[in-house]
Amino acid sequence: MTIRFDGQVAIVTGAGNGLGRSHALALAARGAKVVVNDLGGARDGSGASSAAAAEVVELIKQGGGDAIAHGANVANFAEVEDMVGQAMAKWGRVDILINNAGILRDKSFAKMSLDDFKLVMDVHLMGSVNCCKAVWDIMREQNYGRIVMTTSSSGMYGNFGQSNYGAAKMAVLGLMNTLVLEGAKNNIRVNALAPTAGTRMTEDIMPEEFMGLLTPEAVTAGALLLCHNDAPTRQILCAGAGGYASARLVETDGIFLSAEEQTPESVAAQWQAVNDISTQQELESGMKQSEKFLSKAMAKLKSKI
Repeated sequence: MTIRFDGQVAIVTGAGNGLGRSHALALAARGAKVVVNDLGGARDGSGASSAAAAEVVELIKQGGGDAIAHGANVANFAEVEDMVGQAMAKWGRVDILINNAGILRDKSFAKMSLDDFKLVMDVHLMGSVNCCKAVWDIMREQNYGRIVMTTSSSGMYGNFGQSNYGAAKMAVLGLMNTLVLEGAKNNIRVNALAPTAGTRMTEDIMPEEFMGLLTPEAVTAGALLLCHNDAPTRQILCAGAGGYASARLVETDGIFLSAEEQTPESVAAQWQAVNDISTQQELESGMKQSEKFLSKAMAKLKSKI
């Protein structure tokens, strides 16, 4: 199977450098028309420049592709709407959205200002929300859409000095989980990419000797899988240095305690059973947890009749 995007329109945010640049170039090389979005700011979100996005557009055109640049700040919904409006005016549809734009404001939680916390949340979480909202009705009406969130191991597992970044990156998974359910009937599939790559975002985090292995192109291979016609949905694909793995949220089957037994001491006494991973499974929605616990309660009631 050869993965192609002929006739499709893709928006890639933060596409002037690093992963976004790699995603945009690869999509274009495989036939997609691309909106190269980049505010052009520094790693911490300060400043703005259109040069990086313009360079990517030029590279795409030199390769025979079609692309436009847009400098929308993804944290500003009006600017995002303008970007999507320009894509619709030029090409009449939006098939793919890769939410890649991000910034870093790393400090330990004790030393971090709330302004730095909010700014990172605004770019990563609200930036993803704004872009999804701007394309959502378009994708619903055309009965087709592929959305990729960019999450992180920092969100799923934690990373010292990244409470703001980690919180935002875990939050986009919550957004993904609900959009998967709401978009299913209109053939909108939503996935998440958890990348490890040697970019300006990680240049002082990763050891220098590893940077050559952590190519953006290795991550892009996973990104394109998540947004093509036969893409899965609700997948968290981890990618880096040629390695690919999936991550998932699971829940143990757990225990049941009667009303008389519902004390912290009783929960503690069965803590091993609560944590029995042999019974764990993925749940299709939040309601499935309620159904599980209620079924346990009903089964206990029936056993007393």
